[in-house]
Amino acid sequence: MTNTVTIALSCGTDNPNRATRAFMLATVAHKEGKQTAVFLLDDAVYLARKGIADQLKAATGDNADDHIAYLQAHQVPILVCTPCAKSRQIGEADLIEGARMATAPELIQLASDGALISL
Repeated sequence: MTNTVTIALSCGTDNPNRATRAFMLATVAHKEGKQTAVFLLDDAVYLARKGIADQLKAATGDNADDHIAYLQAHQVPILVCTPCAKSRQIGEADLIEGARMATAPELIQLASDGALISL
């Protein structure tokens, strides 16, 4: 069994259930002792922009921001696809604490090193 889990998310505020669930799964994985990372691509990069996920909730009542705060407090990497962000005019200065730009080779390396959950 692998000890590394990467959650890859490609949807943004248009799908609050999937978006919130991705951060929730990352929180659960980390609490289970897994080395965890979140990789945001396509429209999910908007979620790394300051203030965007503050009010994002799933139908279950889970709040994405609560899970993001947990991930930030525990220094779980939130990786933001560089070309996806740049094409949406999102720069490093726009990102929430704990988020940084990353590229496809890094996602491939994470996926090769452990489990990949794609939402």
